[in-house]
Amino acid sequence: MKPAPEAGEPSLRDRIAHEIARAGPIPFSRYMELCLYEPELGYYSRAREQFGKAGDFYTSSDVHAVFGRLLARQFEEMWREMNSPACVALIELGPGRGLFARDVLDWSAKQFPDFSVSVHYLLVEQSEHLREKLRACLRPHIDDGRCEVFDSPEAAMGQAGGNIIVFGNEFFDALPVEVIDHRGSVRVGYENGRFVETFVAPSAAENEFLDRYGVHPEDRERVEAPLLSLSWMERIASAFRDRCGFLALIDYGYTREEQLAGRHRDTIMCYRRHTASSSPYEAPGEQDITAHVNFTALQARGVDCGLEALGLVTQSQFLIGIGEETEFADAFQDGQLPQERAKVALQLKHLISPAGMGDTFQVLLMSHNVANAKPLSGLKLAR
Repeated sequence: MKPAPEAGEPSLRDRIAHEIARAGPIPFSRYMELCLYEPELGYYSRAREQFGKAGDFYTSSDVHAVFGRLLARQFEEMWREMNSPACVALIELGPGRGLFARDVLDWSAKQFPDFSVSVHYLLVEQSEHLREKLRACLRPHIDDGRCEVFDSPEAAMGQAGGNIIVFGNEFFDALPVEVIDHRGSVRVGYENGRFVETFVAPSAAENEFLDRYGVHPEDRERVEAPLLSLSWMERIASAFRDRCGFLALIDYGYTREEQLAGRHRDTIMCYRRHTASSSPYEAPGEQDITAHVNFTALQARGVDCGLEALGLVTQSQFLIGIGEETEFADAFQDGQLPQERAKVALQLKHLISPAGMGDTFQVLLMSHNVANAKPLSGLKLAR
Protein backbone atom coordinates (compact mmCIF):
# COMPACT_ATOMS: atom_id res chain seq x y z
CA MET A 1 0.00 0.00 0.00
CA LYS A 2 1.26 3.48 -0.78
CA PRO A 3 1.72 5.70 2.30
CA ALA A 4 -0.77 8.47 2.94
CA PRO A 5 0.45 11.95 1.99
CA GLU A 6 2.50 13.53 4.75
CA ALA A 7 1.85 16.91 6.32
CA GLY A 8 2.53 19.67 3.86
CA GLU A 9 1.58 17.63 0.79
CA PRO A 10 -1.53 18.71 -1.18
CA SER A 11 -4.83 17.70 0.41
CA LEU A 12 -7.77 16.36 -1.58
CA ARG A 13 -9.38 19.77 -1.32
CA ASP A 14 -6.22 21.28 -2.85
CA ARG A 15 -6.18 18.66 -5.59
CA ILE A 16 -9.82 19.30 -6.52
CA ALA A 17 -9.30 23.07 -6.40
CA HIS A 18 -6.27 22.72 -8.70
CA GLU A 19 -8.30 20.72 -11.24
CA ILE A 20 -11.05 23.35 -11.18
CA ALA A 21 -8.50 26.15 -11.61
CA ARG A 22 -7.00 24.33 -14.59
CA ALA A 23 -10.17 23.18 -16.38
CA GLY A 24 -13.03 25.23 -14.93
CA PRO A 25 -16.02 24.06 -12.86
CA ILE A 26 -16.43 20.27 -12.94
CA PRO A 27 -19.57 18.08 -13.11
CA PHE A 28 -20.83 16.90 -9.73
CA SER A 29 -20.07 13.32 -10.81
CA ARG A 30 -16.40 14.23 -11.20
CA TYR A 31 -16.36 15.92 -7.79
CA MET A 32 -17.97 12.82 -6.23
CA GLU A 33 -15.49 10.54 -8.01
CA LEU A 34 -12.53 12.50 -6.65
CA CYS A 35 -13.98 12.55 -3.13
CA LEU A 36 -14.55 8.80 -3.06
CA TYR A 37 -11.91 7.23 -5.29
CA GLU A 38 -8.94 9.56 -5.82
CA PRO A 39 -5.84 7.42 -5.16
CA GLU A 40 -4.48 7.81 -1.61
CA LEU A 41 -6.85 10.66 -0.75
CA GLY A 42 -10.40 9.53 -1.67
CA TYR A 43 -12.74 8.19 0.99
CA TYR A 44 -12.50 4.56 -0.15
CA SER A 45 -8.81 4.83 -1.04
CA ARG A 46 -7.52 5.96 2.35
CA ALA A 47 -6.14 3.56 4.95
CA ARG A 48 -8.89 4.01 7.52
CA GLU A 49 -11.95 2.14 8.74
CA GLN A 50 -15.17 3.01 6.91
CA PHE A 51 -17.49 0.24 8.13
CA GLY A 52 -19.07 -0.81 11.40
CA LYS A 53 -18.88 0.73 14.87
CA ALA A 54 -15.36 2.08 14.34
CA GLY A 55 -16.25 3.57 10.95
CA ASP A 56 -18.93 5.83 9.51
CA PHE A 57 -21.87 3.54 8.69
CA TYR A 58 -23.23 0.00 8.99
CA THR A 59 -24.07 -2.43 6.20
CA SER A 60 -26.41 -5.41 6.55
CA SER A 61 -23.42 -7.71 7.09
CA ASP A 62 -22.35 -5.59 10.06
CA VAL A 63 -25.72 -6.20 11.76
CA HIS A 64 -25.60 -10.01 11.97
CA ALA A 65 -24.19 -13.01 10.11
CA VAL A 66 -27.77 -14.09 9.29
CA PHE A 67 -27.72 -11.72 6.30
CA GLY A 68 -24.94 -13.76 4.67
CA ARG A 69 -26.50 -17.02 5.82
CA LEU A 70 -29.86 -16.24 4.22
CA LEU A 71 -28.17 -15.13 1.02
CA ALA A 72 -26.15 -18.37 1.04
CA ARG A 73 -29.48 -20.20 1.09
CA GLN A 74 -30.68 -18.13 -1.87
CA PHE A 75 -27.43 -18.66 -3.78
CA GLU A 76 -27.68 -22.41 -3.21
CA GLU A 77 -31.21 -22.33 -4.66
CA MET A 78 -29.94 -20.39 -7.68
CA TRP A 79 -27.21 -23.02 -8.11
CA ARG A 80 -29.84 -25.79 -8.14
CA GLU A 81 -31.88 -23.84 -10.70
CA MET A 82 -28.77 -23.93 -12.91
CA ASN A 83 -28.82 -27.74 -12.59
CA SER A 84 -26.19 -27.87 -9.84
CA PRO A 85 -23.08 -27.29 -11.99
CA ALA A 86 -19.74 -28.64 -10.77
CA CYS A 87 -18.39 -25.08 -10.68
CA VAL A 88 -20.16 -21.75 -10.21
CA ALA A 89 -18.44 -18.38 -9.89
CA LEU A 90 -19.99 -16.20 -7.18
CA ILE A 91 -18.87 -12.65 -8.02
CA GLU A 92 -19.36 -9.95 -5.40
CA LEU A 93 -19.08 -6.29 -6.38
CA GLY A 94 -17.76 -3.87 -3.76
CA PRO A 95 -17.35 -6.44 -0.94
CA GLY A 96 -16.05 -3.99 1.66
CA ARG A 97 -14.26 -5.79 4.51
CA GLY A 98 -15.33 -9.26 3.36
CA LEU A 99 -17.70 -10.07 6.23
CA PHE A 100 -20.49 -11.06 3.86
CA ALA A 101 -18.24 -13.31 1.79
CA ARG A 102 -16.91 -14.98 4.92
CA ASP A 103 -20.44 -15.59 6.24
CA VAL A 104 -21.57 -17.06 2.91
CA LEU A 105 -18.55 -19.34 2.57
CA ASP A 106 -18.59 -20.52 6.19
CA TRP A 107 -22.33 -21.17 6.28
CA SER A 108 -22.36 -22.88 2.89
CA ALA A 109 -19.62 -25.26 4.04
CA LYS A 110 -21.70 -26.10 7.11
CA GLN A 111 -25.21 -26.25 5.64
CA PHE A 112 -24.85 -26.81 1.89
CA PRO A 113 -21.76 -29.00 1.32
CA ASP A 114 -22.53 -29.89 -2.31
CA PHE A 115 -22.99 -26.23 -3.21
CA SER A 116 -19.96 -25.27 -1.15
CA VAL A 117 -17.51 -27.41 -3.07
CA SER A 118 -18.72 -25.96 -6.37
CA VAL A 119 -18.32 -22.28 -5.40
CA HIS A 120 -15.42 -20.16 -6.59
CA TYR A 121 -15.88 -16.82 -4.80
CA LEU A 122 -14.51 -13.83 -6.75
CA LEU A 123 -14.41 -10.43 -5.06
CA VAL A 124 -14.17 -7.21 -7.10
CA GLU A 125 -12.79 -4.24 -5.18
CA GLN A 126 -11.24 -1.11 -6.73
CA SER A 127 -9.59 0.15 -3.54
CA GLU A 128 -6.11 -1.22 -2.85
CA HIS A 129 -6.60 -0.54 0.85
CA LEU A 130 -9.81 -2.58 0.94
CA ARG A 131 -8.30 -5.38 -1.15
CA GLU A 132 -5.71 -5.80 1.59
CA LYS A 133 -8.47 -5.98 4.21
CA LEU A 134 -10.27 -8.59 2.12
CA ARG A 135 -7.18 -10.77 1.87
CA ALA A 136 -6.71 -10.58 5.64
CA CYS A 137 -10.35 -11.38 6.42
CA LEU A 138 -10.59 -14.23 3.93
CA ARG A 139 -7.07 -15.66 4.18
CA PRO A 140 -8.16 -19.27 4.98
CA HIS A 141 -10.54 -19.32 1.99
CA ILE A 142 -7.94 -17.71 -0.28
CA ASP A 143 -5.28 -20.20 0.81
CA ASP A 144 -7.50 -23.17 0.01
CA GLY A 145 -8.28 -21.78 -3.45
CA ARG A 146 -11.97 -21.07 -2.88
CA CYS A 147 -11.68 -17.28 -3.01
CA GLU A 148 -9.81 -14.64 -5.06
CA VAL A 149 -9.65 -10.85 -4.99
CA PHE A 150 -9.61 -8.68 -8.16
CA ASP A 151 -9.53 -4.98 -8.98
CA SER A 152 -12.07 -5.10 -11.84
CA PRO A 153 -15.04 -7.21 -12.94
CA GLU A 154 -13.31 -7.98 -16.22
CA ALA A 155 -10.35 -9.50 -14.34
CA ALA A 156 -12.71 -11.59 -12.23
CA MET A 157 -14.66 -12.75 -15.27
CA GLY A 158 -11.45 -14.10 -16.72
CA GLN A 159 -11.52 -16.69 -13.93
CA ALA A 160 -15.22 -17.53 -14.24
CA GLY A 161 -16.61 -20.46 -16.15
CA GLY A 162 -20.02 -20.83 -17.76
CA ASN A 163 -22.13 -20.44 -14.61
CA ILE A 164 -22.14 -17.26 -12.54
CA ILE A 165 -24.00 -15.49 -9.76
CA VAL A 166 -23.26 -11.76 -9.56
CA PHE A 167 -24.09 -10.03 -6.29
CA GLY A 168 -23.81 -6.44 -5.11
CA ASN A 169 -24.89 -5.03 -1.74
CA GLU A 170 -24.72 -1.23 -1.46
CA PHE A 171 -22.57 -1.04 -4.56
CA PHE A 172 -24.54 1.22 -6.89
CA ASP A 173 -25.27 3.88 -4.25
CA ALA A 174 -21.56 4.77 -4.18
CA LEU A 175 -21.24 5.34 -7.94
CA PRO A 176 -20.84 9.00 -8.98
CA VAL A 177 -24.01 10.68 -10.26
CA GLU A 178 -24.92 13.80 -12.18
CA VAL A 179 -27.05 16.27 -10.23
CA ILE A 180 -29.74 18.17 -12.12
CA ASP A 181 -31.07 21.23 -10.33
CA HIS A 182 -34.11 23.19 -11.48
CA ARG A 183 -31.56 25.76 -12.68
CA GLY A 184 -29.53 23.26 -14.71
CA SER A 185 -26.87 20.57 -14.41
CA VAL A 186 -24.64 21.23 -11.39
CA ARG A 187 -21.02 22.27 -11.88
CA VAL A 188 -18.69 22.56 -8.90
CA GLY A 189 -16.37 25.56 -8.76
CA TYR A 190 -13.97 26.91 -6.13
CA GLU A 191 -13.98 30.50 -4.92
CA ASN A 192 -12.46 32.13 -1.86
CA GLY A 193 -11.50 28.83 -0.30
CA ARG A 194 -14.86 27.12 -0.68
CA PHE A 195 -16.71 24.98 -3.22
CA VAL A 196 -19.57 26.73 -5.02
CA GLU A 197 -22.18 25.56 -7.50
CA THR A 198 -22.90 26.93 -10.94
CA PHE A 199 -25.27 25.54 -13.55
CA VAL A 200 -25.23 24.67 -17.25
CA ALA A 201 -27.90 23.31 -19.56
CA PRO A 202 -28.38 19.54 -19.02
CA SER A 203 -26.73 17.36 -21.62
CA ALA A 204 -28.67 15.23 -24.08
CA ALA A 205 -27.75 12.11 -22.08
CA GLU A 206 -28.97 13.67 -18.83
CA ASN A 207 -32.28 14.76 -20.38
CA GLU A 208 -32.78 11.35 -21.95
CA PHE A 209 -32.20 9.64 -18.60
CA LEU A 210 -34.76 11.83 -16.85
CA ASP A 211 -37.25 11.37 -19.72
CA ARG A 212 -36.98 7.57 -19.65
CA TYR A 213 -36.29 6.66 -16.05
CA GLY A 214 -36.91 9.61 -13.75
CA VAL A 215 -38.46 13.06 -13.54
CA HIS A 216 -37.30 16.55 -14.34
CA PRO A 217 -36.84 18.75 -11.26
CA GLU A 218 -39.61 21.16 -10.43
CA ASP A 219 -39.02 24.63 -8.98
CA ARG A 220 -36.48 24.53 -6.10
CA GLU A 221 -35.88 20.81 -6.67
CA ARG A 222 -32.97 18.71 -7.81
CA VAL A 223 -32.69 15.08 -8.89
CA GLU A 224 -29.89 12.72 -9.82
CA ALA A 225 -29.06 11.23 -13.21
CA PRO A 226 -26.84 8.20 -12.46
CA LEU A 227 -25.42 7.76 -15.94
CA LEU A 228 -22.46 5.73 -14.68
CA SER A 229 -24.85 3.14 -13.20
CA LEU A 230 -26.13 2.41 -16.71
CA SER A 231 -22.57 1.81 -17.88
CA TRP A 232 -22.02 -0.57 -14.97
CA MET A 233 -25.19 -2.50 -15.83
CA GLU A 234 -23.88 -2.86 -19.36
CA ARG A 235 -20.55 -4.19 -18.03
CA ILE A 236 -22.35 -6.63 -15.75
CA ALA A 237 -24.75 -7.81 -18.46
CA SER A 238 -21.86 -8.36 -20.87
CA ALA A 239 -20.45 -10.91 -18.42
CA PHE A 240 -23.57 -13.01 -18.87
CA ARG A 241 -23.42 -13.00 -22.67
CA ASP A 242 -22.19 -16.59 -23.06
CA ARG A 243 -23.03 -17.73 -19.55
CA CYS A 244 -25.89 -18.97 -17.43
CA GLY A 245 -26.71 -17.36 -14.12
CA PHE A 246 -28.35 -14.85 -11.82
CA LEU A 247 -27.85 -11.24 -10.78
CA ALA A 248 -28.87 -9.97 -7.32
CA LEU A 249 -28.51 -6.28 -6.39
CA ILE A 250 -29.44 -4.86 -2.97
CA ASP A 251 -29.43 -1.15 -2.21
CA TYR A 252 -31.53 1.68 -0.88
CA GLY A 253 -33.41 3.09 -3.82
CA TYR A 254 -36.63 3.75 -5.66
CA THR A 255 -38.65 3.28 -8.83
CA ARG A 256 -39.71 5.90 -11.33
CA GLU A 257 -43.28 5.55 -10.09
CA GLU A 258 -42.14 6.63 -6.63
CA GLN A 259 -40.37 9.65 -8.10
CA LEU A 260 -43.49 10.59 -10.05
CA ALA A 261 -45.35 10.49 -6.74
CA GLY A 262 -42.95 13.12 -5.39
CA ARG A 263 -40.54 10.91 -3.47
CA HIS A 264 -36.77 10.31 -3.72
CA ARG A 265 -35.75 13.68 -5.11
CA ASP A 266 -32.42 15.19 -4.04
CA THR A 267 -31.17 12.01 -2.39
CA ILE A 268 -27.47 12.91 -2.03
CA MET A 269 -26.42 11.98 1.51
CA CYS A 270 -23.11 11.94 3.36
CA TYR A 271 -22.04 9.83 6.33
CA ARG A 272 -19.27 10.48 8.80
CA ARG A 273 -18.89 8.90 12.25
CA HIS A 274 -22.46 7.57 12.05
CA THR A 275 -23.85 11.06 11.48
CA ALA A 276 -25.79 11.87 8.33
CA SER A 277 -25.41 15.12 6.42
CA SER A 278 -26.73 16.49 3.14
CA SER A 279 -23.64 18.64 2.47
CA PRO A 280 -21.17 16.92 0.11
CA TYR A 281 -18.78 19.89 0.11
CA GLU A 282 -17.64 19.50 3.70
CA ALA A 283 -14.55 17.41 4.49
CA PRO A 284 -13.87 16.00 0.98
CA GLY A 285 -12.37 12.53 1.24
CA GLU A 286 -13.36 12.18 4.90
CA GLN A 287 -17.05 11.34 4.46
CA ASP A 288 -19.00 8.88 2.37
CA ILE A 289 -21.18 10.39 -0.37
CA THR A 290 -24.12 8.36 -1.64
CA ALA A 291 -27.23 8.66 -3.82
CA HIS A 292 -30.32 6.49 -3.79
CA VAL A 293 -30.45 3.95 -6.61
CA ASN A 294 -32.88 4.23 -9.53
CA PHE A 295 -33.99 0.60 -9.88
CA THR A 296 -36.25 1.37 -12.84
CA ALA A 297 -33.16 2.43 -14.79
CA LEU A 298 -31.04 -0.54 -13.68
CA GLN A 299 -33.70 -3.09 -14.56
CA ALA A 300 -34.50 -1.50 -17.91
CA ARG A 301 -30.84 -1.31 -18.93
CA GLY A 302 -30.32 -4.93 -17.86
CA VAL A 303 -33.26 -6.02 -20.02
CA ASP A 304 -31.96 -3.95 -22.94
CA CYS A 305 -28.68 -5.87 -22.61
CA GLY A 306 -30.29 -9.31 -22.65
CA LEU A 307 -31.04 -10.09 -19.00
CA GLU A 308 -34.44 -11.31 -17.81
CA ALA A 309 -36.13 -9.34 -15.02
CA LEU A 310 -37.33 -11.69 -12.28
CA GLY A 311 -38.59 -9.19 -9.73
CA LEU A 312 -38.02 -6.19 -7.50
CA VAL A 313 -38.90 -6.58 -3.81
CA THR A 314 -38.07 -4.90 -0.54
CA GLN A 315 -35.29 -6.39 1.59
CA SER A 316 -37.98 -7.33 4.10
CA GLN A 317 -39.96 -9.30 1.51
CA PHE A 318 -36.78 -10.88 0.19
CA LEU A 319 -35.36 -12.09 3.50
CA ILE A 320 -38.73 -13.25 4.85
CA GLY A 321 -39.32 -15.20 1.63
CA ILE A 322 -35.99 -16.97 2.06
CA GLY A 323 -36.24 -17.58 5.79
CA GLU A 324 -39.87 -18.42 6.46
CA GLU A 325 -39.65 -22.10 5.45
CA THR A 326 -36.97 -22.78 8.08
CA GLU A 327 -38.41 -20.24 10.55
CA PHE A 328 -35.11 -18.36 10.33
CA ALA A 329 -33.13 -21.26 11.74
CA ASP A 330 -30.07 -19.70 10.08
CA ALA A 331 -30.26 -16.88 12.63
CA PHE A 332 -30.94 -18.85 15.81
CA GLN A 333 -28.93 -22.02 15.32
CA ASP A 334 -25.91 -20.77 17.29
CA GLY A 335 -27.84 -19.19 20.18
CA GLN A 336 -28.33 -21.41 23.22
CA LEU A 337 -29.21 -18.96 25.99
CA PRO A 338 -32.47 -16.96 26.00
CA GLN A 339 -30.59 -13.66 26.09
CA GLU A 340 -28.53 -14.71 23.06
CA ARG A 341 -31.65 -15.57 21.10
CA ALA A 342 -33.31 -12.31 22.15
CA LYS A 343 -30.30 -10.34 20.87
CA VAL A 344 -30.40 -12.19 17.53
CA ALA A 345 -34.15 -11.51 17.25
CA LEU A 346 -33.51 -7.77 17.61
CA GLN A 347 -30.77 -7.87 14.97
CA LEU A 348 -32.99 -9.82 12.58
CA LYS A 349 -35.80 -7.34 13.20
CA HIS A 350 -33.49 -4.51 12.14
CA LEU A 351 -32.82 -6.28 8.83
CA ILE A 352 -36.48 -6.96 7.99
CA SER A 353 -38.48 -4.32 9.85
CA PRO A 354 -39.87 -1.35 7.89
CA ALA A 355 -38.49 0.83 10.70
CA GLY A 356 -35.00 -0.58 10.09
CA MET A 357 -33.51 -1.63 6.76
CA GLY A 358 -36.47 -3.75 5.65
CA ASP A 359 -38.39 -1.31 3.45
CA THR A 360 -35.60 1.17 2.76
CA PHE A 361 -33.58 -1.38 0.80
CA GLN A 362 -34.74 -2.91 -2.48
CA VAL A 363 -33.63 -6.18 -4.08
CA LEU A 364 -33.46 -6.56 -7.86
CA LEU A 365 -33.19 -10.10 -9.23
CA MET A 366 -32.40 -10.89 -12.87
CA SER A 367 -31.22 -13.97 -14.77
CA HIS A 368 -29.75 -15.13 -18.06
CA ASN A 369 -30.12 -18.46 -19.89
CA VAL A 370 -31.74 -20.21 -16.91
CA ALA A 371 -34.30 -22.49 -18.55
CA ASN A 372 -37.60 -23.24 -16.81
CA ALA A 373 -36.47 -21.70 -13.54
CA LYS A 374 -38.99 -21.85 -10.71
CA PRO A 375 -39.72 -18.63 -8.77
CA LEU A 376 -36.94 -18.06 -6.26
CA SER A 377 -37.85 -18.14 -2.59
CA GLY A 378 -36.72 -14.53 -2.24
CA LEU A 379 -39.55 -13.53 -4.60
CA LYS A 380 -42.36 -15.37 -2.79
CA LEU A 381 -43.76 -12.14 -1.39
CA ALA A 382 -43.34 -10.06 -4.56
CA ARG A 383 -46.24 -7.72 -5.16
